[in-house]
Amino acid sequence: MHRTRRTLAHTAMLESINVRSSAKLGLDEPLDVYALSEKLGLRVRFVGISMEGMYKRGRPPQILLSALRPLARRTFTCAHEIGHHVFKHGSTIDELVDNLTETGPVHPEEFLAQTFAGFLLMPTLGMRKAFALRGWCAAQATPAQLLTVASAYGVGYTTVINHLAYGLGMLPQARARQLIRVPLPQVRRDVLGTAFSAPLIIVDRHWALPTIDAEVGTHILLPPDATSGGDLLAHREDTSSGRLFEAIKPGIMQVERQGGEITFVRIARHQYVGLSQYRHLEETDDEEHDE
Repeated sequence: MHRTRRTLAHTAMLESINVRSSAKLGLDEPLDVYALSEKLGLRVRFVGISMEGMYKRGRPPQILLSALRPLARRTFTCAHEIGHHVFKHGSTIDELVDNLTETGPVHPEEFLAQTFAGFLLMPTLGMRKAFALRGWCAAQATPAQLLTVASAYGVGYTTVINHLAYGLGMLPQARARQLIRVPLPQVRRDVLGTAFSAPLIIVDRHWALPTIDAEVGTHILLPPDATSGGDLLAHREDTSSGRLFEAIKPGIMQVERQGGEITFVRIARHQYVGLSQYRHLEETDDEEHDE
């Protein structure tokens, strides 16, 4: 069984490189999973159903994602469903596992899609670069450091830990099990210096994407010298780690980071239901855009 897993994991890794190369994406950079879906001819829709996600074959093929799940979880689920698409699996409804440990039964197609998603979103070169740029060691990373890297690649805290441990072997598995047990509010408190339960995206000076994707209610920690204009973000406080803002309205705006660098912030409505390309609009009914 271990040999089968290793073979599937190798296949998933190679296909993730293939997909990135075909889409002209670097092998070390974060990616916009919804833009990639569009390039692959996939229609992505958020639905108000309690599930993880669904891949539907057809013309066009579709990905359905639960709007009820956390933002970072939706990103990973979308990549998982892309995996079903590129491996030409049939239509599926997914309840995703949280890790790729060496024990327990697994369906080969699900393992393949799950592992593909990890390598697609968190490529080996990207993870090495993310830690090296910041002067950190993945094997000894703190919870706050792991949340920072997870934010940079649009995934969740637990997701990045599991991929580093079980996908890349960059983090000892015993250490991974310890880190996963740290409650996320405690990790945020370590970053901000105060108790904090709301969703948090950490944008440091090494942020590589041209956009920051959030939804109403998400908090964004920007570098200390960052400035924001417009009324979509509300400044909440300045901390020793940076300037904390809350996304309060849907839309697209700019923030200025260090050295005058401009980054776009795209804010979706909270638990938005509809096609992914319209998630930043204020309208409440996008049915007219479906055709």
